Amino acid sequence: MEAIPRKIIHVDMDAFYASVEQRDDPQLRGRPLAVAWGGRRSVVLTASYEARPYGVHSALPLYRALERCPDLRVVEPRFEAYREVSRLIRSVFQTYTPLVEPLSLDEAYLDVTTPRMGGPSATRIAQAIRAGIREQTGLSATAGVSVNKFLAKLASGMNKPDGLTVILPAEVDALLARLPVGAFHGIGPATAARLDAMGIQSGAQLRAASQDDLVTRFGAMGTHFWRIAHGLDDRPVEPDRPSKSIGTEETYSDDLRTIQAVQARLPVLAEGVERRLARAGLAAHTVILKLKFDDRRVITRRVTLPGAVHRAPELAELAARLLTSGLLAGRGVRLAGITAAGLCPVGETPSQPQLFGGLAWNA
Repeated sequence: MEAIPRKIIHVDMDAFYASVEQRDDPQLRGRPLAVAWGGRRSVVLTASYEARPYGVHSALPLYRALERCPDLRVVEPRFEAYREVSRLIRSVFQTYTPLVEPLSLDEAYLDVTTPRMGGPSATRIAQAIRAGIREQTGLSATAGVSVNKFLAKLASGMNKPDGLTVILPAEVDALLARLPVGAFHGIGPATAARLDAMGIQSGAQLRAASQDDLVTRFGAMGTHFWRIAHGLDDRPVEPDRPSKSIGTEETYSDDLRTIQAVQARLPVLAEGVERRLARAGLAAHTVILKLKFDDRRVITRRVTLPGAVHRAPELAELAARLLTSGLLAGRGVRLAGITAAGLCPVGETPSQPQLFGGLAWNA
């Protein structure tokens, strides 16, 4: 018996933190705005749509954002406010389905194959959810609808802000074929560069590549790339899945040969972790450094703190302290990553003033 196609919705709030700030402070409406902690080494957590034409976006260092947009208003994040809005948003989701998988405070997957209400049309349910969110919070949301998580998330990124995109089964092949590989969720700039070196720039070319060849080049991720190129994703929506860790990794086309070269990449990795922690409203008690070498060996080093950290400079400095010259031992670093674990809500356990006092290091 043929399985019934699933109906998956991916909902992503529009410039969430900035939109909450503009909603709550009329003086910020219509103005370029960035949500970021103060300090030259801070990064932008969210930029309002008025700031984006200036090239201001999330993960951009704050000093660069101010250079690009001298009139930029900067406000520090208020996670208690964001969590309260997120609670209202999730109550709207629960009206239609118990199968809700939150990815962060402002993003979630919903399985509406057999909804509680709203009828059989996933498109109409997505419309109703967007209307319910606006009614409950005064904020706009963008939604994507399709038959699996990968396609639903791809759809939600196509028509922001305040949009709704549906990818029907009959449209999948043609749509994926014409996309650049960098538009596939999970393929970052470094991987796109490696694919480009193989002569693969488009979805059509990725679809034409053999799975065995991709696995040879990319290991287990090669299977993932082959599957998403064909629109395949059988992951279920997992309700109330707690975040155990949040991390960012980079794979390098040219191996990093010195400790200084690896250290130079840590701030970029830390900014990625900060951004993901911020979206989830979380901080970390444990920071993990991961290195994969040219001989395929993988090692990790970790440090556990009495307090919790969530800002990129702190994460990068902790990772740098875990990175010792003896770890490389003459080997090239093919991949580096920073992971935050031991997660808790921001503000629940404040960072300690003596950041590096009383730490538990584990080699």
